[in-house]
Amino acid sequence: MTREIYSDDSLRRILTQTKTIAIVGLSNNPTRASHHVGGFLTRQSYQTFGINPGLAGQKIVGMQVYASLKDVPAAIDMVDVFRNSNDAAQVVADALALDPLPKVIWMQLGVINPEAAEQARAKGIEVIMDRCPAIEIPRLKLRKV
Repeated sequence: MTREIYSDDSLRRILTQTKTIAIVGLSNNPTRASHHVGGFLTRQSYQTFGINPGLAGQKIVGMQVYASLKDVPAAIDMVDVFRNSNDAAQVVADALALDPLPKVIWMQLGVINPEAAEQARAKGIEVIMDRCPAIEIPRLKLRKV
């Protein structure tokens, strides 16, 4: 499977316009990528929410954790997916049930699900796959702090 190409301009626009991010699959384990990236995005002044049913009610790296996307008490601009490629389909289905819809589904490094991406795009949601905002923000020199 070939990696999709995203222009720096589109990544820059997404990361600049995004204000709220839900991190699906947030871990309380500091060695996990979701823990590191969640903390990074919080320090970048995004309003971040963790999604993990087993950790709901906790605060991790400065963000409140909820059981599901529908429990987040704010409109979500970006859903950042830290689940495997197969599980990304359910995350996208959950995101498509939100009102208002998120503007972006961002699947992390190694997370690629073209069918789920197409479902999101059909509803007008931008999709990024196999990328990490914690890599793209410094690369594009978008650091907010």
